[in-house]
Amino acid sequence: MIKLLTSPWTTALVSVVFYLGATVAFWKTPTPPSSPTLTKSAAAREKRAGPSWDFTNPEADQLIAELKTEKKSLGKKEQELNDLMLRLQAERSELNLVTQSVRQLQLDFDQNVLRISEEETANLKKLAKVYADMEPANAAKVLEEMDDTSIIKIMVFMKDMETAAIWEAMAKTGQPEAKRAALLSDRLRLASFRNNTAK
Repeated sequence: MIKLLTSPWTTALVSVVFYLGATVAFWKTPTPPSSPTLTKSAAAREKRAGPSWDFTNPEADQLIAELKTEKKSLGKKEQELNDLMLRLQAERSELNLVTQSVRQLQLDFDQNVLRISEEETANLKKLAKVYADMEPANAAKVLEEMDDTSIIKIMVFMKDMETAAIWEAMAKTGQPEAKRAALLSDRLRLASFRNNTAK
């Protein structure tokens, strides 16, 4: 045992153990002296030495700023798209109103303009010849009993002189009939033919 204790290897091993023990026992982290006037770089270094959640990265901050800018830009574009959509909806509703108005005008026009189909043409020509051969006063009395549309359809196939004689005979019977003759002559101006291809 004495031989083991006096051996150089034992001495070296005991020395290493004592060295490590003393190092661990007396180890101290040096702290920098605290000064009331720390420079900015020292404060930044101190901040960086803090916990990980206090860590700041300029590149990450720049990326966050760019993302915020991009978000604002996207918000502005979204608002512009919403405004455009509202404007398009308003224009579409206005266009629908105009379309309905045009349809109504077309219906009114079709009601005011007399159209004669080809099927009626032969019969109306015969009736027109019959009334043209009658005395204008007698023809006017018969026509006064008809509705305005039928009168116009017949007169479309009469000559101007024959129509004029019947208007004159109607006008002589009194003020209401003269007024009716004026309205009928205006409707006669708007009368038109419609063949089968237009249907």
